[in-house]
Amino acid sequence: MTEVLPCEEFIQLLDDDIVSLTALMRIINPKCRCDSYNILITQLTLSLYLMTQCQLKLHHSVTSLTQTLHYIKLVQIKHPREYTLKQLTLKLIERKVYLTISH
Repeated sequence: MTEVLPCEEFIQLLDDDIVSLTALMRIINPKCRCDSYNILITQLTLSLYLMTQCQLKLHHSVTSLTQTLHYIKLVQIKHPREYTLKQLTLKLIERKVYLTISH
C-alpha cells in the first residue's frame, strides 16, 4: 500500500480538515514529527476522504453514503493501525457521514 507523507511544504495545499488533524497531532505530541508512522497517510485513506467529501458536497443519497461507510469500516478493520493520521482521518470521515445520515 502506498503512503503519502504530508511534508510541511505541501501541507498548505491539503484540505482544511487534514491540516487541522496534522496540527492537532503536533500540538498534542510534538514528538510525532520524528516518528513517520504518526504523520503518514495511505493513498487509500486519502482517496476515501476525497470521495466522501465529494459525496457530501454533492448531496449523495443515504444509500451511497452507507456504502462509503462500509468501505471506511473495511479499511479500519483490514489495514494496519499504526498510522495515527490515517486512523484520525478515517474517524473524521466516518463521523461526517454519520452526521449527514442522521439529519
